[in-house]
Amino acid sequence: MHPMSRVSSAVALLLVTLQLALAEPVDREMIARIRDEGLQRSQVMDTLRGLTEGFGARLTASPAQREASTWAEERFRSWGLVNVHQEPFAFGDGWSFAACDVRAVAPFQGPLRALPLAWTVGTDGPRRGLVTKAKLSGEQDFEALRGKLRGRILFIEPNVPARKPPDPTEERPYRRFDEAGLREIAADPATAPPEPTFVDRTRGRWTFLDARNRFLAEEGVLATVERSTRPADILWVGGGGGGGWPERSRGVPGLTMTVDHFNRVARALEDGKPVELEVDVAASFHRADAPVGNVFAEIPGAGRSPEIVMAGAHLDSWHTGTGATDNGAGVAVVMEAARILKTLGVKPRRTIRFALWSGEEQGTIGSKAYVRDHIATRPPPESEAQRALPEFLRPPTWPITPKPHHARYSAIFNYDSGSGRIRGIYAQGNAAVVPIFRAWLEPFTDLGASVVTLRGEQGSDHAPFDEVGVPGFMFLQDELEYKTRTWHTDLDTLDHVSREDLMQAATIMASFLYHAAVRPEKLPRKPMPQAPTNQ
Repeated sequence: MHPMSRVSSAVALLLVTLQLALAEPVDREMIARIRDEGLQRSQVMDTLRGLTEGFGARLTASPAQREASTWAEERFRSWGLVNVHQEPFAFGDGWSFAACDVRAVAPFQGPLRALPLAWTVGTDGPRRGLVTKAKLSGEQDFEALRGKLRGRILFIEPNVPARKPPDPTEERPYRRFDEAGLREIAADPATAPPEPTFVDRTRGRWTFLDARNRFLAEEGVLATVERSTRPADILWVGGGGGGGWPERSRGVPGLTMTVDHFNRVARALEDGKPVELEVDVAASFHRADAPVGNVFAEIPGAGRSPEIVMAGAHLDSWHTGTGATDNGAGVAVVMEAARILKTLGVKPRRTIRFALWSGEEQGTIGSKAYVRDHIATRPPPESEAQRALPEFLRPPTWPITPKPHHARYSAIFNYDSGSGRIRGIYAQGNAAVVPIFRAWLEPFTDLGASVVTLRGEQGSDHAPFDEVGVPGFMFLQDELEYKTRTWHTDLDTLDHVSREDLMQAATIMASFLYHAAVRPEKLPRKPMPQAPTNQ
């Protein structure tokens, strides 16, 4: 061998040695134990069935949501977790509905598929009325309708055109990532600007929606009907009335109707035929006997117990289906990760805290309240109009003021994209965690998890942490039927959940929590967020 070749080989060997020395440590013995418990003796489906079919849909502040929170506490305690408790946050009315019946009386007869919007008032028995179809997208539309709607059922024209019927040869209602799709996500951190979140959309319409409710009630409208945003027989649901806020008008009964049935009524009206419907909605409001709360449980740390690693998922859901994929699946994954780690008797350096949030569907209210109470605050807005908004709708203000415990938090890992298996994790623009997460995922490549992308995800309960400088991460999951069929629809039930995917996800969640809790240092942080230069 040439002397230079020996030198080159020695240098190469030294580099490899240094890389191994600097590599993120992975406890493969513990991973083997976690995999064995999570994949051979899983209770994730028992937990999910107990939550979803035991309590059904769990609208924030509803009796079912409160009962499910107590059930989750009891289950955590039965597994031996400690510091199990709820922390309350401000919210308004609970709501539930017991029945909804809509049928056509003339010019055709038969049932029509519709469900009420959350927090809508009931009809106090069957009510009949003729249908009027009109645009109602802003206060500028009020005057043309004034005096014409008493006793009418108002079909509200959507702001977007009806979706074309899907082409059966192209429709992919059940979706998993292929290798090309995963490579694209891993390689491209520069994505398009995020779509407007629930908070963004609601902020722009908050004042109008209250004015609309008052107008409809004053004009004596019998009920409103909106067209579902999902095709065929799927009912996409959301909030109506005053959204649970007691100071806002509850308006009139509001419903969502399937595309096919809405369009049939609309076509009859276009043909000049009077359409009469009968509507019967039984709904109840529940003033809070106790505050709404987030649920917490812990495995205490041994050496660095003041420091915290968190896992989170939201326990609340919308009011149809049983909230199985959004987000009973996430709750079951977080709780199963807790059970796995407690069963294995892990002794982490840092405390592992498990969080089941409420109010996520109304704008991550519960997680924002936790961040405000424990981690960091922002000043009130200077604008009177912004101060008039509820806190969860206010735009970010500056500066961020960290609380004393801000430095204790290492990370929060969030699960909230249906029941699909974990394919990787969004690093949320935090380049320093990329090699760490790659090392943690490497033992799970056989289970389909391998991607670490710098892309960020918003719109769920990790975001309030990330927005104040605490590392918050979302797992990248196979979509399955989440966006096409189950997300916020009446099909969000246990029948659309993948058992094997949830077992895989809970196993990886447990491993991530363990490694974050035992590594010598907390996970690296991005620079503290600063006010945009144009503010």
